[in-house]
Amino acid sequence: MQLDERKTKILQAIIRNYLETGEPVGSRTISKYTDLNLSSATIRNEMADLEELGYIIQPHTSAGRIPSDKGYRLYVDSMMQENERQVEELKEMLVEKEEKMDHLLKQVAKVLANNTNYATMVTAPRYQRNKLKFIQLSKVDAKQILAVIVVEGNVIKNSIIPVEENLNEETMLKLNILLNTHLNGLPIEEINLGMVTALKQQAGVHGSIIGDVIDAVAETIKEDEDLEIYTSGANNIFKYPELAVQDKASELINAFEEKQLLSKLVEDSQDSSNNNEIKVYIGEEAPIQTMKDCSIVTANYEFGDGMRGTIGIIGPKRMDYDKVVGTLKSIKVQLDSMYNDDSQKG
Repeated sequence: MQLDERKTKILQAIIRNYLETGEPVGSRTISKYTDLNLSSATIRNEMADLEELGYIIQPHTSAGRIPSDKGYRLYVDSMMQENERQVEELKEMLVEKEEKMDHLLKQVAKVLANNTNYATMVTAPRYQRNKLKFIQLSKVDAKQILAVIVVEGNVIKNSIIPVEENLNEETMLKLNILLNTHLNGLPIEEINLGMVTALKQQAGVHGSIIGDVIDAVAETIKEDEDLEIYTSGANNIFKYPELAVQDKASELINAFEEKQLLSKLVEDSQDSSNNNEIKVYIGEEAPIQTMKDCSIVTANYEFGDGMRGTIGIIGPKRMDYDKVVGTLKSIKVQLDSMYNDDSQKG
């Protein structure tokens, strides 16, 4: 059901007030907060409808209302459609060309945390090795061949494969043609067991070599799985009573210290049909169970040629979404442009 203008304004007023105070919002507060000039009784009726529709909840009897995850979702979606403002904070820091990427990204995480008063994370950019560019097999000696595997981003992997017989040049040529005809330009995820079996059959007595080459391709993709993640502001969690409960806070702090869970967030953020979109996870939408009481906003930045990193901000559900989204847009634009500027200068 699409909300009418009056309900939408009341819901927005409830959310904005709750974001500012962290306290349940009553009808009298809303009557002063909006420009609708409605009585408290009318506002109470509208709030009852919003509660019935699942956009707000009443945490205690005779208390005001607070937004539900559904209410936050509607607010965020509307805000992101209408709000195209770019926050220009941090530009000067990002324009300065840091000699070391890790220093730059640590600074980005730190300044973001100071700027937003939330917890932040930034990942180092890495190649998204989606497609196999080509494979080249060549003889090393009678018992070994060299497989040179090149994937998107011009990442190269060399693998020595033992063989049981001395392969002649004609056989090497046929194997090269077989592999490249079927695998060149293919997304890695499409290289499945059925395709490998068919290639082995076509290779005949040399089917085991095909299997070894495919295994080498798989190893190439696995390489560099250790994702470098820079974090800052984890202690900001204690500033928000709803997250400062001992068990919740310790779980969140552990997630930032161990960082393994954060990689799930990065994978989810980058695993999208539109990798350039800003994503907002509210409550249960988060891919990390320990963050189900939080809101998370992520953005991916591009360093060209399939090289991508992720920026994330983690805070309470009542975070300042406008500021967070605007800040991430600005950071993303600056990081994207750093690569483009360097490319043009080169």
